[in-house]
Amino acid sequence: MVSNVETQETQVVKDLANKKITITRFFEAEPELVWLTWTESELLDQWWAPKPWHTETKAMDFSEGGHWLYAMVGPNNERHWARVDFGKIDFQKSFETTDYFVDEKGVKNTEFGETRWKIAFRAMGSGTEITVEITSASEASLQQLLAMGFESGFTMALGNLEQYLQAQFKIRKQLKTSTKPRVTTYLNFPGNTEEAFKFYRSVFGTEFSGEGIKRFGDIPPESGHPPVPDAIKKMVLHVELPILGGHVLMATDAPKEMGMNLIQGNNMHICVEPSTRAETKKLFEALSKGGNVTMPLADMFFGAYFGEFTDRYGINWMFNCIEKP
Repeated sequence: MVSNVETQETQVVKDLANKKITITRFFEAEPELVWLTWTESELLDQWWAPKPWHTETKAMDFSEGGHWLYAMVGPNNERHWARVDFGKIDFQKSFETTDYFVDEKGVKNTEFGETRWKIAFRAMGSGTEITVEITSASEASLQQLLAMGFESGFTMALGNLEQYLQAQFKIRKQLKTSTKPRVTTYLNFPGNTEEAFKFYRSVFGTEFSGEGIKRFGDIPPESGHPPVPDAIKKMVLHVELPILGGHVLMATDAPKEMGMNLIQGNNMHICVEPSTRAETKKLFEALSKGGNVTMPLADMFFGAYFGEFTDRYGINWMFNCIEKP
């Protein structure tokens, strides 16, 4: 028996007789961008768990033969551990995994069966269609997974991803519109960006540039997408303030309601904006050597050649290049 269920924009097809569940969803973002949210632990932690739960990564090596060890953490700090072993990877197109429950040390829990996943990314129109095919050696394992609330939980998680893509990446469109090189500082705040930037404005005697303060409530509602929570609608989505010598401060709030986990250390980036792709690539590769690349350089849907990393000394960097054709 095959059953089809559609929730918002998520389609779930359960073909248990053939030991398979297929999930599809469309995202308004280019494949290389959506790929990062599935393959970088810092991004996975922002959306993978259905609220009010969240995900905490203990270890991740996204490579063939590598693995991801993480915990689903509940509102009372209860933890359920899982491990994902990575198989074949076709960069920015698809990857395969074996998923199973474990303890904190990664030892397999034999009370539950394992599942095999294939996640495919396909450019479609103005965005990306994700297809997740989940199979198992036994129908009972899939029944067990569904009985645990997988269908609703994973649908909620994909809704988190939609919100994350809107909140985190659409603001990149405002970063820069010219090719003149510059260096800026990008700041993240736990909810008091407006207060901080009004203070900075009073000190430097300058004014906010562009469209001024943009708020999470300014994200346009779209059919089928989870609404922005009321509690954060007045929080700052993006703001820019010139200070001295042409230097610009940029910032956003990082609300927990959007799945963002702000800690001291990830709340500040140096944003370098070279005038050419060649210079961007050269500096990015040199500075990131020995560090941790959290977003490899790639052409982004907002018209920039963009990447992020933490260098070997723990300093966070962004590179953003808009080169004239």
